[in-house]
Amino acid sequence: MSRSEWVSTLPPWRRLLAMFNWRPVYDIEQRELESRKRTKQLRKENERLAALESRMDALLLNADSSSQTPPATGSN
Repeated sequence: MSRSEWVSTLPPWRRLLAMFNWRPVYDIEQRELESRKRTKQLRKENERLAALESRMDALLLNADSSSQTPPATGSN
């Protein structure tokens, strides 16, 4: 079947879209690709933030343990 024969089988609204070469499937695919790309970026950002948070926790833990006051000796 040729393209013109195929287009003639379409409803009028779809023929108009075919005339402009508009492909709804292509638009949906592009949105999905953008969504996957954004999801991948967000996962990388979450991993980076988790690593930074663990480093900060370690620093705070070290700061808390080193800032302990020495025990009182009992003499004034």
